[in-house]
Amino acid sequence: MILPKRNLNELRNFLFGELSAVFAFLRFQMRVYIFLCLMCWVRSDNKRPCLEFSQLSVKDSFRDLFIPRIETILMMYTRNNLNCAEPLFEQNNSLNVNVNTQKKTVWLIHGYRPVGSIPLWLQNFVRILLNEEDMNVIVVDWSRGATTFIYNRAVKNTRKVAVSLSVHIKNLLKHGASLDNFHFIGVSLGAHISGFVGKIFHGQLGRITGLDPAGPRFSRKPPYSRLDYTDAKFVDVIHSDSNGLGIQEPLGHIDFYPNGGNKQPGCPKSIFSGIQFIKCNHQRAVHLFMASLETNCNFISFPCRSYKDYKTSLCVDCDCFKEKSCPRLGYQAKLFKDVLKERMEGRPLRTTVFLDTSGTYPFCTYYFVLSIIVPDKTMMDGSFSFKLLNQLGMIEEPRLYEKNKPFYKLQEVKILAQFYNDFVNISSIGLTYFQSSNLQCSTCTYKIQSLMLKSLTYPERPPLCRYNIVLKEREEVFLNPNTCTPKNT
Repeated sequence: MILPKRNLNELRNFLFGELSAVFAFLRFQMRVYIFLCLMCWVRSDNKRPCLEFSQLSVKDSFRDLFIPRIETILMMYTRNNLNCAEPLFEQNNSLNVNVNTQKKTVWLIHGYRPVGSIPLWLQNFVRILLNEEDMNVIVVDWSRGATTFIYNRAVKNTRKVAVSLSVHIKNLLKHGASLDNFHFIGVSLGAHISGFVGKIFHGQLGRITGLDPAGPRFSRKPPYSRLDYTDAKFVDVIHSDSNGLGIQEPLGHIDFYPNGGNKQPGCPKSIFSGIQFIKCNHQRAVHLFMASLETNCNFISFPCRSYKDYKTSLCVDCDCFKEKSCPRLGYQAKLFKDVLKERMEGRPLRTTVFLDTSGTYPFCTYYFVLSIIVPDKTMMDGSFSFKLLNQLGMIEEPRLYEKNKPFYKLQEVKILAQFYNDFVNISSIGLTYFQSSNLQCSTCTYKIQSLMLKSLTYPERPPLCRYNIVLKEREEVFLNPNTCTPKNT
């Protein structure tokens, strides 16, 4: 069948129109594809790779024996680039746009890395710091200099790293930064690097925190050869392995000695435990500092001459710290900066404080003090034990710090107690008196004028009191305390 010429023209026009529409759609699709490709190209061109901590190994330690190297890399983090480290300075020496020089800057410096491994705590430490405060965090990667089998070489490199850091700091100061806003947190050898930086800037750094500063090659050295309290306006130090890899002598304005400064609970006691036997105590200072930021634990510490005195309840009071109560280990130690400066005018700048912790993260314990007042000469040389009962009927027995002075010579005795669980709603106090003498008297009674129970971990809680109590020897009495009246607190 032959179509009329008119129908052929209509069909041809129809087909041409359809093909034109198809080609127009394809041209549109091609333009979209080209646009998306250009966008991807621009983004990939502008987004630089994240800085990575140096990936070194035992091979690098061997190589250092013959070809020693030292390099300092600054890895900068802010809340804008929490998971992606960037260089502090650009190639043209301009400051990274994410850095705000008006905010606090924390410099985090690792220690000796004999086999080149990356510190396991590093990334978590950065995250915790930035979660606590909007700041700049600069991780100082000096692995090429710390990764060596020759420890003495790493020790010598600490001064070289400090000089290198001083150059970058001077550049930061030109961009409006302030030394007073700098907080150096140095681990092991990193603590002494922080001290050497502080010496270069004549002690004008805002704060240095030494986390178990290295002891070998630094113990019993003069101040110019190690971290010292003169290296910053405030220097706080945590000693956790003072008989091993750490240092025994106090170095800062305030020196914390958790669990006496060595043999941390929860750490292996046998050499067959492997590498943890060597480094667990040493690294505990790092994890305690992190726990002070990440948890609600108040690591209350007690100013004392020695751990022995602390364990015998001779250092319960923190009256010298005024309304701020006892010093707190960790990030919050800064709260006591002004108090320490007031206390130490005209005196040696040394304050040593002690505390005990639990053996597992977050290492929290809770301190109470029980103050007992008795009439003169009514009680013989003896001791007390007590326990707490909450409103749910749970009983908690504390670790008591015994007093080494005869009780009968004192009108007031203070008993320091440590609990592994916090007691908030205390319904009663179980109190027992024991005579130290061989002469026991089952019918004798002993009068207590008053007792007061106070939380030292949370001093804002009102203390609890009970008055006019009569006790029999070795007979436990449960007392229901009330909130103390103002004249008794």
